[in-house]
Amino acid sequence: MNRYGALEEELFLSPTIIMAKSANTTSPTVASTTFAPATGIWGWIESILNKIPLPRWAIYTIFGVGVFLILLLIICICCCCCKRKKNKAKEKEKIKLASVKNSVTTSLVQPDIEGLKKSQENDYRGRLQYSVEYSFQREEATISVKQAASLKAMDSGGTSDPYVIVYLTNDPRKKNETKVYRKTLSPSFNETFTFKLLQSEIADTDAVMQVFDFNRFSKHDVIGEVRLPLRDMNLNHVIEEWKELQAAAKSEYEKLGDICFSLKYIPVTSKLVVVILEARKLKKMDADGFSDPYVKVQLALNKKKWKRKKTGVKKNTLNPYFNEEFNFDVSLEQIQNVDLIISVWDHDKVNKNTQIGKIFLGCRASGNALRHWSDMLAHPRRPIAQWHTLQAAEEVDKTLGLKSNIKLPIPGR
Repeated sequence: MNRYGALEEELFLSPTIIMAKSANTTSPTVASTTFAPATGIWGWIESILNKIPLPRWAIYTIFGVGVFLILLLIICICCCCCKRKKNKAKEKEKIKLASVKNSVTTSLVQPDIEGLKKSQENDYRGRLQYSVEYSFQREEATISVKQAASLKAMDSGGTSDPYVIVYLTNDPRKKNETKVYRKTLSPSFNETFTFKLLQSEIADTDAVMQVFDFNRFSKHDVIGEVRLPLRDMNLNHVIEEWKELQAAAKSEYEKLGDICFSLKYIPVTSKLVVVILEARKLKKMDADGFSDPYVKVQLALNKKKWKRKKTGVKKNTLNPYFNEEFNFDVSLEQIQNVDLIISVWDHDKVNKNTQIGKIFLGCRASGNALRHWSDMLAHPRRPIAQWHTLQAAEEVDKTLGLKSNIKLPIPGR
């Protein structure tokens, strides 16, 4: 019993001594080699980590963040180096481009004075002499084309076959033209043209004189034009002057006029209320410079003609006032698939009535028309009035793509 007690004491006091005794060896080397702490770099790292007063997970996290920051710094340095190399390459290219002694390249980079003079000469189109007179009593504008000088040569022989087209922008359809003068750059026209022009239209009207080169077998080339805003001219006396031709503008947009109407939708009664209020600056359709306008209000359902009504005819006016109300039965389900078509017509007793312009509203519309329709639906039982610019009937019909008429039963009956 005393022997076992001594062994237990030795076990608690020193495991190395017990191991040595049990092996009956006196070699301390074996014991120290087996249980000595690890040596080398890992032992050194382990000893350093043991000295840091932080848990291991915190030490590993800090180490990972540090490695990430170092990698990020290396990437940034590489990017900066690449950018510098690219900039140096671009600078070398610029230097090479500047050193090239090519006449074309030099003219593109910095044209000389002679080149500028040549380009100005090529852009010069010539001059036109004209006169403008306006009669406030007859409300007529008289434009005389006198002569032209130093016109631009449009033919291979160094000449042109010029003639002049004259019109007012209030009605671009009515165009007058002079005679054609063969093989000359300084023709004398001396032709006069008269246009009907109301005093109320002067502020929005330009007088246009376009000089063309006549070609027998191809399209006529425009040499240039003179455009005169009549609102900037003193029409109390005759104006006669020379002016240089400018590049011709694109073809005139034909103004058909504007129309104002209000819309109201009442969901409870399924009523669509359209009030045609007035129109202004309608296109002239009659020889006397006026029109006899009336308005058609039409509904189309699922791209098929459905219902229509029309206003009375207003005689001899381009600014009619209607103030007529129309009611249509349209359910909530149908209102999403309905197109409201407003068209302005010119009444003619002898010939067929002519369409002046058209516009349509609905969920398929766009721009102001769609906005007006959306405002009506967003504010039920409230009339929403708005002006709209009339469009060409052909364009609207093409967009609508309507089919043949259909007859549907009136909801609620």
